[in-house]
Amino acid sequence: MRPEAMPRHLRSLMDLSPRELKRVLELARTVKRNPAAYHGRLAGRSFALVFSKQSTRTRVSFEVGIAQLGGHSLFLPAGGQTGAQMGRGETPADTARVLSRYVQGIIVRWHEHSTIEELAAASSVPVVNALSDRYHPCQALADAQTLEERFGSLRGLKLVFVGPANNVSNSLMLAGPRAGFDVTVACPADLVPEPEVLRRAMSDAAEHGTRIALSHDPAEAVVGANAIYTDTWVSMGQEAEAEALRKKLAGFRVDAALMSRAAPNAVFMHCLPAHRGEEVTDEVLDGPHSIVLDEAENRLHAQKALLLLLCGVEPWQTPGSA
Repeated sequence: MRPEAMPRHLRSLMDLSPRELKRVLELARTVKRNPAAYHGRLAGRSFALVFSKQSTRTRVSFEVGIAQLGGHSLFLPAGGQTGAQMGRGETPADTARVLSRYVQGIIVRWHEHSTIEELAAASSVPVVNALSDRYHPCQALADAQTLEERFGSLRGLKLVFVGPANNVSNSLMLAGPRAGFDVTVACPADLVPEPEVLRRAMSDAAEHGTRIALSHDPAEAVVGANAIYTDTWVSMGQEAEAEALRKKLAGFRVDAALMSRAAPNAVFMHCLPAHRGEEVTDEVLDGPHSIVLDEAENRLHAQKALLLLLCGVEPWQTPGSA
């Protein structure tokens, strides 16, 4: 039966207030430090992973995290002879209503963000966006956790995303104001963030005392940056445009020269997979400033914390706080 209380979802970071995002990070730190204390906290709960896109880190981190918490995951790829019916024409709403009778959470990696919105609107259990064409909120949570580990505090940090604006940069722009760090997107003039996302991020930044900025000159943008972040230039579904994108983005590669313009203690970040020699050089990706493997690991811990909170196993307010 559908519960009386509406479920909490993570469709984008707009679903989290600054206090709630900080609570996810706080719990993620605790879960990472003492994982044994959380074994079995999701015992008896099942989660559907409905994926229409390829995945390594997202699928593995969710499946392992759910198992470590005592839960059970079911991987449902879209389409094909063994895939979810949603990939063959069943509506997202019908899929959500049916899955809600079986599982305690739906984790979705889908091309169109509108599909995730439709699932969440019809679901009576939490829906988590595990990546869409517009947002990648779970990655941004892990990124914030990793930066906090490295610098001790997020307040006042400057992160510069270099490359074409995409779902990752969108989520970083929403994370910055909620977590207390500034975000600059250094991108070509015709590969800028979606106006709706940019307006919301700038409004949030003005409200919370942080800064969101755009630049078309990466060398200028990264001066003094604490973190330089990039992503693949060609996303899944853009293969036909690949060569044109590579030519357009040739001046946006993160190399040693670009890193040298950042702050002395700057870190390099990438959500992975990386196309070596394209958006980043080997010397940066494998170098001493790189924290890409820490980011990848923290997907596990941040997502465990998120599921514990969305499922009501852990409280959204820090125990003992006013």
